[in-house]
Amino acid sequence: MKPLTNTDLIKTPLILKITAFTLISITFFYLGKHWSNGGYQQLLFFSTPQNSISISPNNDRSFNITPLVSLNQSDLPLTYQATTISPPPDESPLPDPNRTSGIIDSDGKMSDDFEAGEFDPDIAENWGNGSEIESGSKDIRFRAERYELCPVSMREYIPCLDNVKAIQRLKSTEKGERFERHCPEKGNELNCLVPPPKGYRPPIPWPQSRDEVWYSNVPHSRLVEDKGGQNWISKAKDKFTFPGGGTQFIHGADKYLDQISEMVPDIAFGRHTRVVLDVGCGVASFGAYLLSRNVLTMSIAPKDVHENQIQFALERGVPAMVAAFATHRLPYPSQAFELIHCSRCRINWTRDDGILLLEVNRMLRAGGYFAWAAQPVYKHEQVLEEQWAEMLNLTTHLCWELVKKEGYIAIWRKPLNNSCYLSRDTGAIPPLCDPDDDPDNVW
Repeated sequence: MKPLTNTDLIKTPLILKITAFTLISITFFYLGKHWSNGGYQQLLFFSTPQNSISISPNNDRSFNITPLVSLNQSDLPLTYQATTISPPPDESPLPDPNRTSGIIDSDGKMSDDFEAGEFDPDIAENWGNGSEIESGSKDIRFRAERYELCPVSMREYIPCLDNVKAIQRLKSTEKGERFERHCPEKGNELNCLVPPPKGYRPPIPWPQSRDEVWYSNVPHSRLVEDKGGQNWISKAKDKFTFPGGGTQFIHGADKYLDQISEMVPDIAFGRHTRVVLDVGCGVASFGAYLLSRNVLTMSIAPKDVHENQIQFALERGVPAMVAAFATHRLPYPSQAFELIHCSRCRINWTRDDGILLLEVNRMLRAGGYFAWAAQPVYKHEQVLEEQWAEMLNLTTHLCWELVKKEGYIAIWRKPLNNSCYLSRDTGAIPPLCDPDDDPDNVW
């Protein structure tokens, strides 16, 4: 192989190209420098410390730009500031902190010296002695009287339910009329203060009150004697305790509610079913245990031989009212409840062509449920079987669907629309309500 010499390197085309490019670059560099010195100014730049402009480092001339960048104060834009005008101070007199209303003074005692509403101060000064004073052209006399306490025997007196005179005038009580409201006539109203039970104490707070209350607040021991074996209620020292049972659910309300949920999953307590009416509630364990399932229950029962069961419910912290299915509509609007429950509530639902069940139908929402736990559901005695047959016949005419019957519980469902009602035969019992009948017109 022939070795490469220096002459060959020079003759190669690549070397020639590099050499030519270098010569051209040097030529343009000198031409550019020459033109720059010929009068064309280079780039301008600011010299910050001296507030001046320097024109090319090749030129010693400089210009002071202070007059150019300094603005006259008169040329500055005006700044406007809103002026807030404070309102004049309120010179009206402050309310008297010691002022009281009604007949109870600031110490919680009965007093003749009180104010109620707006009064002339001159008149108020004369209240204590009950003297007659003149105001304008009229004579005005003021007198404040104290309400006496009712006898201790009236500690649970309810004016519209314990009106003995009105109850004695009733023509009949066979349909439960005596358990309905009979309010005193004008002029015969209660004129004394109903006293609390002796030794009444502040109620035990929820949720502890679900399981126990003070005996002195509801001093009724008869329920313990009558219902103790059914796991309703028991007494332990100075308290009543509630194991959670009932006549038809002696093993506890929680297991009973689980059974209903398993029978009809669509009931779904706390989701599909949120508002419930418990009829003949006893001590309201059904409603008390539904609260923990996010369900609000109205518990109702009459004031009957079991003493005031509703007082137990209220003391436990469960919504409750004294009410009875008798001859009037209950004081609730139509379609108010998603489930109505009756566990041994001692109501004859089939009497008078099912008028009481019609009231249940009025209060049930479309698609709502009626749960009935009673002896006719599960016992096979002839009389009870006849009652069950009547119940089936009546609920069929109401267009209710028997969803499930299991053990001692039967559950019906109200239809979602009127198609079944409109397809019934002419003259079917019970008849459809008159179109002019307001379903919300309650007693």
